Amino acid sequence: MHRHFIHYSSILGITCLLAACGFQLRGTGMAGASIPDAWKNMHLETASPNGEFSRAVTAQLAANGVTWTDREQADFDLVLGPERFEQRSLSVNSEARVAEYELTMSSEFSIADPSRKEIVPPTTVTVVKQMENDPRNATSKESEVRMLQGEMRTELAQQIMRRISFYAASIGPDSSQPDSKPQNSQPATK
Repeated sequence: MHRHFIHYSSILGITCLLAACGFQLRGTGMAGASIPDAWKNMHLETASPNGEFSRAVTAQLAANGVTWTDREQADFDLVLGPERFEQRSLSVNSEARVAEYELTMSSEFSIADPSRKEIVPPTTVTVVKQMENDPRNATSKESEVRMLQGEMRTELAQQIMRRISFYAASIGPDSSQPDSKPQNSQPATK
């Protein structure tokens, strides 16, 4: 009984310390990135609506209150470009084999109102990651690349959600255009 009390007290203490220092699990607590109610009724326009990237974007926005609907009923149309994935060599080892790769994933999106007037101009989002390579184990390299691609899609979807939130907040009640346009994203390295 006493041992359980100490165990649960320790867990409670650690949880309180983590909360006090501002720790949050990744992908939660998107403070400042909420989407206003007027923007929560959207239609997705993309060449691959069932692709992994499209699903990541729709899931991210749905988790933040966006309802996906037909174009006729939507308040805004999210036009999502395809994901672009590039892999390039960063360094080589003493055997002249690739020791490290740079992985880059990007996409472009824009938003139009029901009259097809562009509200959010074409905006590019980009994620860059580095990956070490073991030339003797090609199978693990392929699975690691797939795993990193999944993470990169999620990060791109989060960037799109934050950009939409920014644009939605910058449009005044009487304005149809944002007051200021953010620059195309700089690569986020991990």
